[in-house]
Amino acid sequence: MKIAITAKGQDIDAEMDPRFGRARFIVIVDENGTVLEALDNSNNVNAMRGAGIQAGKMLSDKKVDVLMTGYCGPNAFRALSAAGIQVIMEQSGTVREALSRLKRNEVEYANNPNVEAHW
Repeated sequence: MKIAITAKGQDIDAEMDPRFGRARFIVIVDENGTVLEALDNSNNVNAMRGAGIQAGKMLSDKKVDVLMTGYCGPNAFRALSAAGIQVIMEQSGTVREALSRLKRNEVEYANNPNVEAHW
C-alpha cells in the first residue's frame, strides 16, 4: 500500500502540512514507514487555481492508495475519489505519527471534503 502524507519536509519526521493542494511536499511511504518518495509540490503552492486537482493527479500517477492530510477542498476531493484514492483528513503531527495512527486504525476515511474551494 502506498500512503501519501502532506508535509513541510521530505522525511518521516517532518511536520505535516495541513493543506493538501498547497502542501510544500507530499511524502509517500509504505505501510512499514519506508519513505518511497518525497514529491516536491512547489509548483502548486502558489498556483492561482487547480492546486488540489494537480496534486491529486500527481498522486494518481504515483499509484497512491491513501492520502492523509489536514484539509481537502471539494475539487481535489472529487479528483482523488475519481482516482480511487481514499482520503483521511483532520490529521496533524509528524508524518510518522500520522502513519502510526493509520496502522492502529485510529483514523476515519472521509466521505466529503472538509473545507470550501480555494482554502
